[in-house]
Amino acid sequence: MGKLFVVSIGPGGMEHMTPAALQALKQCELVSGYTTYIKQVNEFITGKDIIQTGMHKEVDRCRAAVMAAAQGRTVALVSGGDAGVYGMAGLILEIVDKEGLADRVDVRVIPGVTSATACASLLGSPLMHDFVTISLSNWLTDITLIEKRLHCAGQGDFVVAIYNPKSKARPDIINRARDILLQYKDACTPVGIVRNAYRDVQEIELTTLEKMCDSEIDMRTTVIVGNTATYVSGGRMITPRGYVV
Repeated sequence: MGKLFVVSIGPGGMEHMTPAALQALKQCELVSGYTTYIKQVNEFITGKDIIQTGMHKEVDRCRAAVMAAAQGRTVALVSGGDAGVYGMAGLILEIVDKEGLADRVDVRVIPGVTSATACASLLGSPLMHDFVTISLSNWLTDITLIEKRLHCAGQGDFVVAIYNPKSKARPDIINRARDILLQYKDACTPVGIVRNAYRDVQEIELTTLEKMCDSEIDMRTTVIVGNTATYVSGGRMITPRGYVV
């Protein structure tokens, strides 16, 4: 039986990868992944066979990884952040299931640091109470469903971590998200914006829900919108858990 490690590599850099992730990369013979993620782990995969593809080729690289493992090889499929959060873990397991390869491929998902928690650590403690993550990418999810989820998050007074907030193909969805949340949250609700978390070009900004779309936001950005209790002090975004201090 072949082994297929679905390796979460976090925001980038060895210091934010788990020992288990590094060990999986060391063990594998072949590494498959998005070109950008392959570059991030390049120092750990010297001499190994590589399969790398560009954006929107997720199915191709996952299928190649599964088929290589089905032949008895030890394979690592690298995924940014946490592979189980908008990552490749689900796609790998779907392919294994649909191809009837569960008895030939031993899939092991290695957890990692997802964007919401990486960015939260840079902002302070915005996720200390109930929160939701919502991706604004309508490539795989209909925009009406995305909007429904934003309404539900607003009604529930959740802290909202927004993934994939804006791209050249969909520059206006972030504005719609703000407008929906403004129906339920105060205009002065704190918002944290982090671009390129834990990378050399990292940028951090604190703003408000009303003004958040004035900031530079792109696909390398995560936006965290507070709840009614969230406040900013000393440059830190804080969501109280409810302890008596």
